[in-house]
Amino acid sequence: MASLLDFITSKVRVKLIEYFFQNPTEMWYVRQITRDIDEEINAVRRELDKLQTDGMLKSEERGNRKYYFLNPAYDFYSDLLKLVSKTTGLGKQMKKNRSKLGKVEYIVFAGKFAKKMSHSNDEVDVLAIGDVVLPELAELIRAEEQVRGREINYTVMSLEEFEFRKARRDPFLLSILELPRVMIIGEEEKLLERKPTLA
Repeated sequence: MASLLDFITSKVRVKLIEYFFQNPTEMWYVRQITRDIDEEINAVRRELDKLQTDGMLKSEERGNRKYYFLNPAYDFYSDLLKLVSKTTGLGKQMKKNRSKLGKVEYIVFAGKFAKKMSHSNDEVDVLAIGDVVLPELAELIRAEEQVRGREINYTVMSLEEFEFRKARRDPFLLSILELPRVMIIGEEEKLLERKPTLA
């Protein structure tokens, strides 16, 4: 299975990118980061400085501590968020267990879910489309709920139902598709493609 190490050769940098993008709204200080990713403090400091110089991170002094956090205006913010969403956590488990999940055409994470932002209870976090084996999907969702400490709202549709709703511009489906999202499985172009209607 592909991972960030396929593209970035520094193990510490990969750990830091995953660390920040798995918790994109949080701020962390150096010793806390070092403890959490289990790496040498000098290597962590060096990579944090590099990531800040590159523009991915910002920092802020609070008392005698320097806190680091993601810069949402960073040019590759969305790209890295998508990459980390696919290679860690629930996204990684869904890709790894794809064959057990049935004939899955698409799995989409809502942007807020990928960013771990708060949202209203009626917002959908995960949309799965295809002939999905529900008990297998539910098991993966439950495991992620334990990690996140909150319920995950997910919706499952057959491909036929999805295409039917999409063609009729169903408000519920549009409320999912029109918001920022991260594709975990499937091609975004095909997901959004309008099928020609028969006269």
